[in-house]
Amino acid sequence: MRKHRTLWLMLTLMLSLVLAACSGGDSDGSSSDSNDSSSDSESSAAQEITVTAKSEIPSMDPSLITDTVGFQWAGETTEGLYRLGENSELKEGMAKEGSVSEDGLTWTFKLRDANWSNGDPVTAGDFVYAWRRAVDPEVGSEYGPYFLGGVVKNATEISQGKKDLEELGVKAVDDHTLEVNLEKPVPYFKSMTVFITFMPINKKYAEEQGDKFASEAANTISNGPFKMTEWNHGEGWTIEKNEDYWDADSVKLDKIHAKVIKEISTGVNLYESGELDQTELNAEFVDQYSASEDFDVAEKPYLYFFKFNQENEVLANVDARKAISMAIDRQSLVDVILNDGSIPAEGYVPSNFVSMPGSEKDFRDAQGPLVTYDTDKAKEHWQKAKDALGKDSITLELLGDDTGTSKNVLAYYKDQLESNLDGLTIKLAEVPFKERVRRDQESEFEIEAATWGPDYVDANTYLNMYLTDGQNNNMNYSSKEYDALIHKANDEYAQDPEKRYATFLEAEKLLLEEDAAVAPIYQDAKAQLFRPSIKGVFTTATGPEFEFKWAHVEE
Repeated sequence: MRKHRTLWLMLTLMLSLVLAACSGGDSDGSSSDSNDSSSDSESSAAQEITVTAKSEIPSMDPSLITDTVGFQWAGETTEGLYRLGENSELKEGMAKEGSVSEDGLTWTFKLRDANWSNGDPVTAGDFVYAWRRAVDPEVGSEYGPYFLGGVVKNATEISQGKKDLEELGVKAVDDHTLEVNLEKPVPYFKSMTVFITFMPINKKYAEEQGDKFASEAANTISNGPFKMTEWNHGEGWTIEKNEDYWDADSVKLDKIHAKVIKEISTGVNLYESGELDQTELNAEFVDQYSASEDFDVAEKPYLYFFKFNQENEVLANVDARKAISMAIDRQSLVDVILNDGSIPAEGYVPSNFVSMPGSEKDFRDAQGPLVTYDTDKAKEHWQKAKDALGKDSITLELLGDDTGTSKNVLAYYKDQLESNLDGLTIKLAEVPFKERVRRDQESEFEIEAATWGPDYVDANTYLNMYLTDGQNNNMNYSSKEYDALIHKANDEYAQDPEKRYATFLEAEKLLLEEDAAVAPIYQDAKAQLFRPSIKGVFTTATGPEFEFKWAHVEE
């Protein structure tokens, strides 16, 4: 991760992701070393490391995972058709080759010889079972209908109970040939297959486990670089090298221990005592450690933003939403409160994530800033909202995580909003990550301090979230005009990249400038301490937050 730190500090930019979406490639960012195993000299050092996790894993079930912690560890123990390399280029996974028909509707993947950790072969049927399971209404996957719906043929109708599972557009031609039929051409489909919902599941094993599947270490199965061997809920877990993995020779680490650490100071103390090899830092510690060789900034295209639940009378008022967005000083937030390399958000699609087709111009540069800090305008909009509502005083609840950094940020939001918007009281609801995710899914919030990271390298991964009744909308926002723009981009212009992205620019402007449906706050980076002896770890944009497949410990 260290080799990009200087570039980060010079430019204060987020993760560079500029490859074409249709190729499935995306350029990530920080890396501690090359993932080329040839750079790994045989070391006598113990190949065992201990890292932190911000919360408990809610589930290891690929069909049910919706959170970054689950993505991280299921992504190390399970492998789909492809996985991401150091520069977020697609690397071979279970697929050794893939091809698409001229009309863009049929994909064919040839699978390699590979086994599950119980010795069973990984087959095309494992992918068919997993994808059907992800859209089965009885399973209740959140991301299955979201990712497969409108992409894989009949997925939406099946998730709505209107068609049978067997009608899903995926079939095993034979054990080593997977055929996928799409509803329409999807330029980024190959990149999508890296996402956890597209991972295979061993049908026989999963059905034998029943409700216990993927809920304990003993109920998990692996076809990836590592396998889970211990899981102490709320405390941490251990994954070990999977000797049955097809590319086991590239895996040098024997064990990775993860400890759930919510308080930054606790993590720093454990790092200093040698009990941790990686821990996150906050503003309090950045200046103290910024000159240390252990200091590192991991760059990510993750967006932190406010979700406004328009079921609430106040938040249904567009002036109230605009006032709240304009009342937050984003620059001071990243400079003083976070102090970790994060940058203010200027729109919903992050900076340096995708370029405009036909040019090298970044999407953000092409659009320009759509959110600003302006207390005068914030006060004007707030007064209009209060007049329309007939209220002099308003109380709103702000939902967020209960970790140390999150608590500091929530306190900052409360101070900014109450100081800049007369008559507003903010009640903070600081809850465990798993509970925040549940409340988000059930629309049990007024304002939520939410996060979103890309699921594939395309602007659509951010902008299609707010379609009416979309799986990740959950905030009662609906705009026929916005829906029409997103559908036009992905249907009429699916094979016309320049018109497609011009339409995305229109949609983002409508979402933020006119409707203020959400309020982007900042793009994330993680300042951390990372043991210099650990090489070959890198961040990815759409897979695990850190990739450990090619990692090793030097003497």
